[in-house]
Amino acid sequence: MKSSPDDQPRVLTGRDGHILTICLNRPAKRNAWDYELLCGLADAYTLLDDDADLRVGLVYAAGQDFTAGVDLDYFAGQWSLGRNPFAFEDGRIDPLGLIGRPRRKPVVIAVQGRCWTVGLELLLAADVRVAAANTDFAQLEVLRGIYPGAGATIRLVQEIGWGNAMRWLLTGDSFDAGEALRLGLVQSVVDLDELIPVATGIAARIAEAAPLGVQAIRESARLSVEAGFEAAAGRLFPELVRLFTTTADGAEGYASFRERRRATFTGQ
Repeated sequence: MKSSPDDQPRVLTGRDGHILTICLNRPAKRNAWDYELLCGLADAYTLLDDDADLRVGLVYAAGQDFTAGVDLDYFAGQWSLGRNPFAFEDGRIDPLGLIGRPRRKPVVIAVQGRCWTVGLELLLAADVRVAAANTDFAQLEVLRGIYPGAGATIRLVQEIGWGNAMRWLLTGDSFDAGEALRLGLVQSVVDLDELIPVATGIAARIAEAAPLGVQAIRESARLSVEAGFEAAAGRLFPELVRLFTTTADGAEGYASFRERRRATFTGQ
């Protein structure tokens, strides 16, 4: 998590096998989101979804903090004109998963230090979440005269229940990594020096699994949340049959079972 000057790219990407690493890279400003950082994330998420060789994203941040939130001076100017900077009209994926085409591939996220406002909402939009023990979470918008506009009022209720969500949304109070783990908001809390290795290990395990199966799991779960139980249940068996009978990965999975060996999946 090396620091870099503010004139460097706001988001850095790299490849680690089938993993796309995505690093928030504005540490001098506590990784505050401006439009360049937002676009960098959108570009990275779109690359993840569109590149057949990539199977999972790993999001983390340079510096001491994951993010202190949005660069309010920039976003206030956009909001005052009624503009939504998150609405990409060019087909790029919204990293917060609210507008436009849905993301197909999973994202593991690793957070430390301040994880405030839009940072918590980016975490809520991810699939697997790891936090350093020093992480401080907060949705501060109610203390600024506004409210969370990037998904917290929807997803936090879904994730931790009404009362728990209202406790933090209505006060703007912060809470620590232990409370986040108790609420189920994160799946692991680790020492800071173990944050990236642990998150990378989880991403690597996902990358080893059958890519089409992974994507089908995400789609089924997303459908259950957005369209309800019956819509998701109606797709379960047809999708299972499709994966088993029409994909190379389905054939490989069955062959590896019969031959008592480890499967090698290609995403075909």
